[in-house]
Amino acid sequence: MKNTLKKIALFTALSSSICFAQSTSIVEDFKPSSYNQPQQEYPQVNSQGYVRFKIIAPAADSVRVSLGLGGKGGTKLAKTEDGSWMATTDGPMDEGFHYYNVKIDGGKFNDPGALNFYGSTRWESGIEIPAHDQDFYALNNVPHGHVQQVLFPSPSTNTSRRAFVYTPPGYEKGKGKYPVLYLQHGWGEDETAWMNQGKANLIMDNMIAEGKVKPFIIVNTYGMTNEVKFGKIREFKIEPFQTVLVDELIPYVDNHFRTIAKSSDRAMAGLSMGGMETKTITLNKPDVFAYYGLLSGGTYAPEEIKDKSKVKMIFLSAGSKERPERILDATAKLKDAGFNAVSYVSDKTGHEFLTWRRSLLEMAPLLFK
Repeated sequence: MKNTLKKIALFTALSSSICFAQSTSIVEDFKPSSYNQPQQEYPQVNSQGYVRFKIIAPAADSVRVSLGLGGKGGTKLAKTEDGSWMATTDGPMDEGFHYYNVKIDGGKFNDPGALNFYGSTRWESGIEIPAHDQDFYALNNVPHGHVQQVLFPSPSTNTSRRAFVYTPPGYEKGKGKYPVLYLQHGWGEDETAWMNQGKANLIMDNMIAEGKVKPFIIVNTYGMTNEVKFGKIREFKIEPFQTVLVDELIPYVDNHFRTIAKSSDRAMAGLSMGGMETKTITLNKPDVFAYYGLLSGGTYAPEEIKDKSKVKMIFLSAGSKERPERILDATAKLKDAGFNAVSYVSDKTGHEFLTWRRSLLEMAPLLFK
């Protein structure tokens, strides 16, 4: 009898939750995404974070968009009378930036209405779900720095390689020297990610305008020197990239920009795989960097760092949906061992750029103290 009552109670609870979910009304205040192609109306986002898609494919038999609620295979679109395909996500998306693609009759394509961003080892469509705290990475009316592309010689790879360099407002007219943060992207992304998807330049501009951070230079470069395929990240070798970064890129930046060319004014950080690169290189080359940052990119253990005196600060972060207890536990152990360690957990985000935008916002003011 007790088991029967439990089953009835469970059924009632589930039925109530289903009815509640189905009764949630979608607010019809959809607007084109801020990352749409010029003059394109779709995709659209509403004030609740729902996304509505429209794909023109009159001869298609099936159309599906990869975005949607987790575990449901994205959003299946339905054909309309005019031959286009439309649908709205089953629920609101997490705030921030998302990659996505469109499958038409099983083939993978980009959404013609959206801008493309390099992620997942290909240029994919991108969409921005407005965040409640988005002003810190918005294009505000403040003095702006410059982001420039540089090509630096790389004898070790027998080519010239590309980097993007952010210089803070006033750099061109001044004579002073600046610290440098070498900031790495994640797996499947490239050197365009931090400025495009991450909005690192705007985050810095806004913080500098508010007097929240000491101005510094940011350098982004491609972290893959031996190409590895999806699922085989263990085959990645750090030594070739370490040579590119430490022996080729850093000397180039120090020779072509007004930097404070010493370890006490040099930091390295990275998101996801870039965090793995950061950890390995900072441990291998303790004389090169004094500030370390792993953003959803692992942790340090005190015993891994041979000379504590060379480390000025360790920053560890993750999204609240990424098992952040590992970050918090590692930070506590580092502090107990006498390190200046700081942790940050981004609320209601996972392995995504809003986590990393917020992480940069928290980390930047702690650098170069």
